Amino acid sequence: MEPRLDYYAASPEAVTAILKLEAANFDFAIEKPLLELIKLRVSQVNGCSFCTDLHATEARKSGETERRLHALPVWRDAPFFTPRERAALAWAESVTLVAQTHIPDDIYALLCTEFSERERVDLTVAIATINSWNRLAVSFRAQPTL
Repeated sequence: MEPRLDYYAASPEAVTAILKLEAANFDFAIEKPLLELIKLRVSQVNGCSFCTDLHATEARKSGETERRLHALPVWRDAPFFTPRERAALAWAESVTLVAQTHIPDDIYALLCTEFSERERVDLTVAIATINSWNRLAVSFRAQPTL
């Protein structure tokens, strides 16, 4: 699949805005390994090959195990994830698929058991950020480098 355009070159201002949002993610109250899992899972849900490759690579660099990375698409059935990670993954999928899920109360209640109010907001903004990147990359067919 050929890329459609280089969105960095086509609108540096738009990309800079998302980069600023991404930079804010570094100051969030959510632990970085969990953020990488969330970015990877959201990218998988959105079918973004560029971001899936990027965040799988980043997760490995951060010490994530191959076993957990392989199990991420089936995290509900795999025993490798903590209750906090499960709550975050459920929230990430629900927020990503908001038009279908409408964010059910049980998913929010689960989130509340594991995350403070600030963490809930920070996590949701991180999910929104990776969704923005995914939408750019998928729309313009960004490809991982070989």
